[in-house]
Amino acid sequence: MAIQQADKLLKKHKDLHCAKVLKAIGLQRTGKQDEAFSLAQEVATLEPTDDNSLQALTILYREMHRPELVTKLYEAAVKKVPLSEEYHSHLFMAYARVGEYKKMQQAGMALYKTVPKNPYYFWSVMSLVMQAISAQDEKLAQTMFLPLAERMVEKMVKEEKIEAEAEVQLYFMILERLGKYVEALDMVRGPLGEKLTSELQSRENKCMMMYQRLQLWPECNALSYKLLLKNPDEWQFYLSYFDSLFHLMDKSWSPPNEEEHCVEGPVQTTVAEAVKFVVDRMEEEDKKDSRPLRGPYMACLELIHRLRQRGCPDEEELGDPLELMLQFFGKFGDKPCCITDLKIYLHLLPPEQHTQFRNRLGELVPLGEVGEDGFGFPGDTKALQRHLCVCQLSRVLGLQHTLDTEGKLCLITELKAHYHYGLQFGKSCLKTELQFSDTYCLMVAHVYIDLWTETGDENMLWQCLGVLEEGLSYSPSNAQFKLLLLLLFCRLGAFQPVVDLYSSLDAKHVQHDTIGYLLTRYAGSLGQFAAASQSYNFSLRFFHSNQKDTSEYIIQAYKYGAFEKIPEFIAFRTRLNQSLHFAQVRTERMLLDLYTEADITSSLEESVKAMGLCPEEDDIPWDNMRDNRDLTVLFSWDPKDRELTEEHRRLSLEEESVWLKVRSLTLRLLASLALLRHAPSSRNSDKTNENGVSAKSSTLQTLLSQLDLTLQTAAQITEKQTQYPFLGPPSSRLASALSSGSCHCQASALQLSLTLQELETTGLGKMRDTVCVVLWVASYSASVLRPLKSTMVHTHYRSLQGIVTQALDHVKGQEASLAALKLAALTLGEECGFTRAAMDKVQTSYLGSLQELGDLLRKRADSLKSLKF
Repeated sequence: MAIQQADKLLKKHKDLHCAKVLKAIGLQRTGKQDEAFSLAQEVATLEPTDDNSLQALTILYREMHRPELVTKLYEAAVKKVPLSEEYHSHLFMAYARVGEYKKMQQAGMALYKTVPKNPYYFWSVMSLVMQAISAQDEKLAQTMFLPLAERMVEKMVKEEKIEAEAEVQLYFMILERLGKYVEALDMVRGPLGEKLTSELQSRENKCMMMYQRLQLWPECNALSYKLLLKNPDEWQFYLSYFDSLFHLMDKSWSPPNEEEHCVEGPVQTTVAEAVKFVVDRMEEEDKKDSRPLRGPYMACLELIHRLRQRGCPDEEELGDPLELMLQFFGKFGDKPCCITDLKIYLHLLPPEQHTQFRNRLGELVPLGEVGEDGFGFPGDTKALQRHLCVCQLSRVLGLQHTLDTEGKLCLITELKAHYHYGLQFGKSCLKTELQFSDTYCLMVAHVYIDLWTETGDENMLWQCLGVLEEGLSYSPSNAQFKLLLLLLFCRLGAFQPVVDLYSSLDAKHVQHDTIGYLLTRYAGSLGQFAAASQSYNFSLRFFHSNQKDTSEYIIQAYKYGAFEKIPEFIAFRTRLNQSLHFAQVRTERMLLDLYTEADITSSLEESVKAMGLCPEEDDIPWDNMRDNRDLTVLFSWDPKDRELTEEHRRLSLEEESVWLKVRSLTLRLLASLALLRHAPSSRNSDKTNENGVSAKSSTLQTLLSQLDLTLQTAAQITEKQTQYPFLGPPSSRLASALSSGSCHCQASALQLSLTLQELETTGLGKMRDTVCVVLWVASYSASVLRPLKSTMVHTHYRSLQGIVTQALDHVKGQEASLAALKLAALTLGEECGFTRAAMDKVQTSYLGSLQELGDLLRKRADSLKSLKF
């Protein structure tokens, strides 16, 4: 309709630029990109200056992902209308979208000269800072860009033209990056610092930062002390207070006799003063009629921790950690944060006090009369939260893990009873709200997982699934239930229910990078190819929009003077571009497309060409790879010896990187194979090098050598047999791919293609991925060996056909057996409807996977039959 309307206008007014561009937008959105671009260029070459045409072209070029063309539009417009503030501004923002910082600096100054407003001047200054940040040569940044930016700001300071807080923030940023901390401190403490008002204690925080950089510990201590007197709940100031105190003690610093201690006031230099200060803060809180603040009580435990680290006996003056934690629980046990607060300091208790501590905590929980089932229940949500906190602390202390099987089953019965009892408090909750007793349900699931991993009893796993499904029925927005169900279904090899679970999490923005691995790790390996493709697209859409979106954030930051946020946005964009997950999803998506489409709907050569694959190019940032996975997204109350460690994280990244290397090299080798197949036979040409066959052969050889080295590294990694915590990172597919022989089979098949290519040049014969790779090599082999009419070759192909047929028959047999199996009837015990529902989901997913595998194998069998001699 839009195109038709534009055409009507153009019949009457054939030179109406805006109508042409609007028609081009319509053509772009209906997939006619070449027509759209051609029409747009007709207008662009005329260098329009009307606002409608310029804005429409801007919209079109953004949709075409050609922001560099917008800069040309406004360069021309500014030349024609040099006094237009709007066009100068648009030109600056156009440069910002493509990161042309030098041109931004020039455009900012041109705009300031045209319309002398402060923001435009500081746009130019910030563009200098961005040149410094992006400079490859740090010396250039420190000797040219930043000093020039500093002089530009100093000029405005001397002329008393500084107006806004953003300008002061930018000045501070420049001085900080130059390492001029004294000057930055003087500026913040001077008249300019009075403009720092948008954030609470912004001025004090910047002073504290500079004191720490300059190691001015007396000032740091005095300022922390002063700020804590005003606000005794500011945790960061307790930390800076303790840090500075111990620095001063280590340096044996003593205050001058007569003068003031420092510009910030009195300094505390002894443990006795610190102990008194913290105790006084707690006593002040104890006197209050209103609810006390947590900060002073946590500060007491923090000080004990630090004194114990230093072997200082003064910790006894603060009290017994067990009694202090009981006091803390008495005051804050009904708050959900109590568990996370106390968890940090449980190491202060010796193991022999753990049971005593748990029992003493239980005495502080008001429960009703014990009923027939042997349990007393809380009368309100505050009592429920206290009881929950005791259960959580009991697990963190390892007391649940020491129970035998019978003890764990009894614990499950108790936790289930509390969960069901607590549901009455959430009857009026909305579907988007969590039930008050949800954590009991989650803890039941964790104990079931303990039993499953310890005993191997699969009934424990089915019961776990049932409990989580039940929890989700009462609390459909509980992300932890969904995440744990997602993990368990994947461990069972059932991917079908996972897609809906992940979708219902409604992951936003950066979460596609941080938790997307939970979905994509299993997507391609569990036989659900359509769902795998969908999950890869889910993640890729976010990454592909990142460049455009980040540019818009940067533009908004310039518009509103949030200069300190601009480097953060740039760093954010870099973090996403260098993401391990991004590289994995891109690679797996292209491999999946090849395995499911190449030589089925189009040839391998056409598929490779459509993807724009170039085997010589490796666009994965191996040296700057960022592991952005959130490996602690699932709640865990396991004791420290069962928690995820930094070593686990390092090993997981190493394993994932090597697996990515294997997959990336496989993809590039397939692209090389496609180019070899496409290359003309050397028998028909004496100009082998001119045709590029030797170069392509060389690329193939190089990639095969790299794959061989990578597989050697992979073998060393798998020999370690690293076991991650159950709720930690999932293992990659590396170990199974090596142990099954899949990787080496593919490598050998690809090596054969190189050998055959060499023969041709001299004038002369359990695994879906693997099946596809072997068949592509077989197809290439057929094209070379067909003229030889070798009996051995016929035998080889009949054998290969037999293997594929056997694989297909096996899949069919599995499918028939599974369809006849009543999985829900296999459970033991009192399985409920929720458990049966979970089993049905698993069975349906298995059937779906087998059907998709069967379909793909049938198509591959057809491809093999077409290789006639």
